[in-house]
Amino acid sequence: MAQEVAVLVQRRSAALRSTALATAAVAAVLALGGCDGSGGDGASDAARDTGPGVVAPGRPGEPARTLSAEEAAREAGGDTANSADFRYARMMIQHHAQALVMTGLVPDRASADAVKRLAERISAGQKPEIGAMEGWLKKNDGGRREQHHDHGGMPGMATEAQLKKLRAAEGEAFDRLFLELMVTHHQGAITMATEALTEGNDVFVEEMASDVVAQQTVEIDRMRGLLD
Repeated sequence: MAQEVAVLVQRRSAALRSTALATAAVAAVLALGGCDGSGGDGASDAARDTGPGVVAPGRPGEPARTLSAEEAAREAGGDTANSADFRYARMMIQHHAQALVMTGLVPDRASADAVKRLAERISAGQKPEIGAMEGWLKKNDGGRREQHHDHGGMPGMATEAQLKKLRAAEGEAFDRLFLELMVTHHQGAITMATEALTEGNDVFVEEMASDVVAQQTVEIDRMRGLLD
């Protein structure tokens, strides 16, 4: 719950910061326009060249900064996707895909109804997320970038040996192994999402990552309860 609250606060802070920067940029441009005239107000050429200072709110935990009008305008529109955003989307598609492989084994092998319901919720949540991230990559031209990744480089991914063992299990043994592997899988997804929130720059990716942290934190708690 604490993680979920922290993420929501972060999202709100980022939105407020973006709005504040945009407002500050507009105000600065208007102020510059008011100084462009040649009415003898005594302003020096240097002052007119530099423009008024803009106080920009910092990111959570960071102090405010004083920017020039040009800097404020650039940062107000500076939500273009960066390499961290593309990396997160590409890797999370593969990460989610493995989760769907695991949940696909549940109907025929699980014994507990609670495990079956949980698997249904995971599948129902992650299928549309894959579609959304694929759509985002296509829209932002991420499809032209390198898309092949070593699963070993993604936190929480089950190994082929673990998946083979899961496919061979049934009943209560399957339930426990599935929950153990999925808890680790979810923890890895949260690690990746947290990195995207820290390093990424795209608003859509930030929202997707925030949802992953919030939803999968809740699901981890449920799975741990079933393991007790």
